[in-house]
Amino acid sequence: MGFHDVRFPASLSFGSVGGPERRTEIVTLANGFEERNTPWAHSRRRYDAGLGMRSLDDVETLIAFFEARRGQLYGFRWKDWSDFKSCPSSKEITFEDQIVGTGDGLTSSFQITKTYQSGEAAYARPIKKPVLGTVKVGVQGDPLQEAIDYSIDSTTGIIHFNHPPDIGVQITAGYEFDVPVRFDTDRIQTSVASFQAGDVPNVPVIEVRV
Repeated sequence: MGFHDVRFPASLSFGSVGGPERRTEIVTLANGFEERNTPWAHSRRRYDAGLGMRSLDDVETLIAFFEARRGQLYGFRWKDWSDFKSCPSSKEITFEDQIVGTGDGLTSSFQITKTYQSGEAAYARPIKKPVLGTVKVGVQGDPLQEAIDYSIDSTTGIIHFNHPPDIGVQITAGYEFDVPVRFDTDRIQTSVASFQAGDVPNVPVIEVRV
């Protein structure tokens, strides 16, 4: 579907509230036990952009962005300030942050991923919208140079190597990334009097699959 490769103003998303959503189907059996399943392989994130509004100028910026996206019609980039790096927010990005694949001597393209691990359980999230100029890639502990060794498609999150990595070598990457989203409403209601009294507009935003 239509997607504009432009980021929602980061200064406005800074005060937003949101995070990942999962869909779990639960059936309680006659004996009291449960059967749980999910139709989703990946989580979906939701945010409320209205909480980031601090002035009437911010509201005007929001409305201009909303109109340019034609409401829900076109998707856009969103910076999730609680999760926008391949490493913890307090640390600097390095090319060894995330393991994204293992070479087989034939494959030259690899999808960037971010792994969330707790104990023995882990979830690998595909990163489809890395921030241009922030991606660092390495192979088997050695940093590579963009344009010479590889290129990165910032619209898909795919790393293209000029030569397929050798069999068994570990491919790593570090990066900043955005979340592909769209507005989850075709209407924004604002009131100058209400805003000055501390009432902010409700502006739901939802992640889209790309």
